[in-house]
Amino acid sequence: MSLFEEILAVYAARGARAYFGERVSMTEHGLQAAHFARAVRAPEPLVIAALLHDVGHLLEDVPDAIEDWRTDARHEEVGARWLAKRFGPEVSEAVRLHVPAKRYLCATDAAYFGMLSAASVHTLALQGGPMNAGEIARFEDEPNHREAVRVRRWDDQGKVAGLKTAALADYAGMIGTLGRPRA
Repeated sequence: MSLFEEILAVYAARGARAYFGERVSMTEHGLQAAHFARAVRAPEPLVIAALLHDVGHLLEDVPDAIEDWRTDARHEEVGARWLAKRFGPEVSEAVRLHVPAKRYLCATDAAYFGMLSAASVHTLALQGGPMNAGEIARFEDEPNHREAVRVRRWDDQGKVAGLKTAALADYAGMIGTLGRPRA
């Protein structure tokens, strides 16, 4: 099985589920985030990071209804570990840091919190809320923090019901190029 086929199987198994309190499916959300990354001609690793940023949600069971979440699922860490076995850090690190990027933006951009969806506000509380000064400094020391902020912003945009985007199959070549050689 190729890497693309493996990713396709993960999305086929769980991607049609609603994206926690949003009006799009999990697959639509990832495709939309990648769509917005491509619209600004982001580098291919960031396009794939945007596409797969929430793969951690598809790898583990979590409640379907966002209001049933009582703890953070840490999907960014689950997804980043899975992706690190399949891609380089230019993909996996932006995914690992996309939740801290939300917390960072809430602490550093006065308008950002007001742009969050209700579901993102709910998960923000579970994820620790806006960063404090020490957390901001540690985040800014991360080599891929700027890339994670870009992925985060595309993540926030990717919640548009009915938006027409490319299909998963349209990313097969990019995934094949960026993926680690299979053993």
